[in-house]
Amino acid sequence: MSDKEIIHPVSESFEKNIDFLHEELGVEKSFDVIQLDLEYAGRKMAMFLIDGFVKDDILHYLMKLLSRLEPDQLEPDPLEKLMKVHIPYVEIDRQKDLDIVMDLVLAGPTALVVEGMSEIIMIDARTYPVRGPQEPDLERVTRGARDGFVETIIFNTSLTRRRVRDKTLRMEYMQVGRRSKTDICISYIEDIADPEIVKKIKDSVSKIDTDGLPMGEKTIEEFICGRPLNPYPLVRYTERPDTAAIHLYEGHVLIYVDGSPSVLITPTTFWHHLQHAEEYRQKPVVGAYMRLVRFIAVWIGIFILPLWYLFATNPRLLGSNMQFIGVDESGTLPLFLQFIMIELGLDILRMATIHTPSALATALGLVSAILIGQVAVEVGLFINEVILYLALAAMGTFATPSYELSLANRLFRLALLCLTAVFGVSGFVVGFTLWMFLLVRTKSFHIPYLWPFIPFSYRAFRDVIFRSPMPIKNRRPTVLHPKDPDR
Repeated sequence: MSDKEIIHPVSESFEKNIDFLHEELGVEKSFDVIQLDLEYAGRKMAMFLIDGFVKDDILHYLMKLLSRLEPDQLEPDPLEKLMKVHIPYVEIDRQKDLDIVMDLVLAGPTALVVEGMSEIIMIDARTYPVRGPQEPDLERVTRGARDGFVETIIFNTSLTRRRVRDKTLRMEYMQVGRRSKTDICISYIEDIADPEIVKKIKDSVSKIDTDGLPMGEKTIEEFICGRPLNPYPLVRYTERPDTAAIHLYEGHVLIYVDGSPSVLITPTTFWHHLQHAEEYRQKPVVGAYMRLVRFIAVWIGIFILPLWYLFATNPRLLGSNMQFIGVDESGTLPLFLQFIMIELGLDILRMATIHTPSALATALGLVSAILIGQVAVEVGLFINEVILYLALAAMGTFATPSYELSLANRLFRLALLCLTAVFGVSGFVVGFTLWMFLLVRTKSFHIPYLWPFIPFSYRAFRDVIFRSPMPIKNRRPTVLHPKDPDR
């Protein structure tokens, strides 16, 4: 039962209850809102439900049982008799507030209104259209589980509980949105997670005041994190149940949003976005090597274009044995304009690929690489070095596990390239300094974004750089203030 004030209590009059739900739910205005007028055991009854949200076989079975009832079988307390004897179903509840009944019906459960009863029985026999839990496209692994989260919140929490059979795993239900009434789940392991972090996240979610969540978990992120001008992600997304379970064991708090296959992991640091499950699917030495290669690729994706432009336009910065880094022919267009055009062209290609059917994606790649790229070099629009270094930067971007972090790094790369082109060495130094200042000042809730690099923690930073063997013991991030950091 809700603790809020009841504005429209269930009336003693059966007809008033029926009229209220009939009008507010728009039974005759919406074809999928169904009202079944019934009469069992000498009592008038009515069911309100949403077509497509209920399991027909379960409702048919319950209706058969009710049709066999005799009037004396509901005495002396009809409500108790129905709920505890004659409706053999697991998810059943009672409600005194018609507004709550209306919201529940729109979410999927069926309302059973019975004549002579001051409460309405809610039968949660709902089902949602759902796809299979296939492996997420953005988080593929060579070996490992192939299941992934889907768009139904109860399926996602079940996939998590399958991997975290801990008695203190908490799945706390909330609703967000004045009109959408979107189901939210806050998940954490009570024996590990810091209560202060849990409280902050729950308070942030409860303060969201909006009509609905059109973009699901992304809307939640913008409300609880703020900082719209900072491109760097303050939460991590995952569609893998095993990744979600690992972060629960570390002391993180997860946010599930109904209708979204992505789960929010909070709080997170810069380094969380550089982790990938593939590193832990290999031997420790191999995993450490893969992590090192990934770090190198990310730094190449950020800095190689501004650095090469700086050296190409300032050959005096290079030693005599490094002159090959420069250019012999600058091409028809200035170098800076070539970089801007090819960066924009790469983004256009990325967006075109998203909107292109899979069957035509290969053809689009061939057209872009051969016809556009090769012809652009031959006619002198671009030089070969620009194509080469842009390709290296693009590979570094695609090697970044977090899609959100890769986009933020791309924006910084463009900004650093522009500053370098305008101000030279001073622009590069100032741009790098401002970038570091931004990251140092950024916090995910109260967690420093660059921890354990700034502030420095040797053991934690060692685990960031090198993939440590498992399971030596559970070394939980101390910045999360876990209740049992080493157990």
